[in-house]
Amino acid sequence: MCDPDAPLADQIGACRLCADRFAVTATHHAPRPVVWFRPGARILIVGQAPGARVHDSGQPFTDRSGDRLRDWMGVDPATFYDRDRIAIVPMAFCFPGYDAKGSDLPPPPICAATWRQQVMDQIDPQMTLLVGGHAMRWHLGVRDVTQTVRDWRAHSPAVFPLPHPSWRNTGWLRANPWFGSDLLPVLRDRVAAVLD
Repeated sequence: MCDPDAPLADQIGACRLCADRFAVTATHHAPRPVVWFRPGARILIVGQAPGARVHDSGQPFTDRSGDRLRDWMGVDPATFYDRDRIAIVPMAFCFPGYDAKGSDLPPPPICAATWRQQVMDQIDPQMTLLVGGHAMRWHLGVRDVTQTVRDWRAHSPAVFPLPHPSWRNTGWLRANPWFGSDLLPVLRDRVAAVLD
């Protein structure tokens, strides 16, 4: 049970709301919230949910997706994991598990319903990176990832909608070369300016 008088990050870290849900997934795992934020961070990264490797490591984006995202941002791991500078707050704090076919389950909505607004009330970033469709839906109310990323100029410099940096999106990146040529240089410049 979460102590309502504890700091918010500790309350989230103790959350077990989805224990029964995770126990019946193909992975049969227990909740392990990955909490990576402090008030005052200049950049907010909003992802989907931790994957299996992040569940094991307890640190966000400790996988190839993280390598790609850090490259997109133009930052090294030390900068990326500095909680005073960058907050990483996914739409669900725990690994949701896999379905019977081995596909990632979506973030359970109960996580955002329980914690998201409380976290947002503590963070006042200078820029936000919305990584993937779940983040874009909650923050912008949009469903079309490609069109939203294509319209990135309408949201920048405060918000940058990005596709998920998963290897599964390598085909999307090849089909949309403007992402690398037009958006990424601006993103890197903005990240550098905010962190300077």
